[in-house]
Amino acid sequence: MIEEADILDALRVIIDPDFHQDIVSLGFVQDIRIEGSRVAFTIELTTPACPIKDQFKEQAEKVVFALPGVEDVVVKMTARARPERKLAQGSGLAKVANIIAVTSCKGGVGKSTVAGMLAVNLAKRGYRTGLLDADIFGPSVPTLFQLHETGVETNADEYIVPRDSEGVSVMSFGFMLGDQPAVMRGPMVSNFVQQLLHQVAWGELDYLVVDFPPGTGDVQLTLSQQAQIDAAVIVTTPHALSLTDVRKGILMFEKVDVPVIGVVENMAYFICDGCEKKHYIFGPSGGNSLQERFGLETLATLPLRNSLQGNIDALAATPESSATTDAVVMALGKQQLQRPEKPEVEATESHIHLHWSDGHTTSIANRALRLACGCALCVDEMTHKPILDPDRVPADIHAQELRTIGNYALGISWSDGHNTGFFPYKTIVALAEG
Repeated sequence: MIEEADILDALRVIIDPDFHQDIVSLGFVQDIRIEGSRVAFTIELTTPACPIKDQFKEQAEKVVFALPGVEDVVVKMTARARPERKLAQGSGLAKVANIIAVTSCKGGVGKSTVAGMLAVNLAKRGYRTGLLDADIFGPSVPTLFQLHETGVETNADEYIVPRDSEGVSVMSFGFMLGDQPAVMRGPMVSNFVQQLLHQVAWGELDYLVVDFPPGTGDVQLTLSQQAQIDAAVIVTTPHALSLTDVRKGILMFEKVDVPVIGVVENMAYFICDGCEKKHYIFGPSGGNSLQERFGLETLATLPLRNSLQGNIDALAATPESSATTDAVVMALGKQQLQRPEKPEVEATESHIHLHWSDGHTTSIANRALRLACGCALCVDEMTHKPILDPDRVPADIHAQELRTIGNYALGISWSDGHNTGFFPYKTIVALAEG
């Protein structure tokens, strides 16, 4: 006789590559039903577009079918429901499952291109996807999707109907504006932003990708607060001027409690037609420095290539675009399930102490941590060489204020007046152990 315990034991051989745990321990296996020789169950993943869901399904069918007495296996693949958003009554976002912000603090780094590629890829994989171009002053999506006709339509409930392009529900302020400049003050801009969020007939979506305007001002804060965004991806280039602005984006989302799940490094290199060699036009990839300075994973490193000059369908067809979509979706799922341990932080006159849940403590001397600061005031952004003079750091330096940044880093205001440093917990542990 087939027992539920036998089914669960068989499924434990399936390991999630992100969490390095089996799908039973992670709670993915649910609703097991045994009817004679027929077995049915559900695998509930963290996000609908998980790129390995077909692999999970195939493995589950194989290992359960191999059990004695099993002649039929039915595996239903689903994704866990997001907690209901606390939105204004009648908001068009009410039936949107996942909202992902694609943002940059500096213009010209390819943010809209990345947002468009992500949306088109998700739609081509069969997921109900929307793309909101929230840049009031410089909307790019109409050009990217070649949607140049001015004007919008409303439905019977007077909600704006998004346009369909490449299977994506697309909305942009550019549809209202056309080629005219947006000349308006803050309150009017805020009203238009809220209209784009709540008065659009998005309907039921698996994913809504929001193409943020560059910067960290009122519009970005309004979007973050009003939309209740699930996660943000920061787009940058390896150029030092762009990397400097990554910190601003992280701090902005920290203020509104939006987790940043990673960085996409765009225009990192190009490959010469003749030599097939990677040429790094902005210098070496900043992926490692981003990880060290901000504690964020680099989800993708994208090249400059001729195909990136085409329309959005050509952009989305590149191998890099598909890989980027996989990385973003997996990072979103990981963020929704995993809550990285955040230690209790204690500052004394001589040390910073990280107290972990297992009882052990990481301690580092204040001065050693201050000297390890990697911000632009302490390390040359172009050469990456230290510019902080150790003789100017007092022996009795101590922390005057501690700020936790997400679950991954610490911000410190020091007694010497310095307050722009980012200290990922992993960096602190490495310094303490080194």
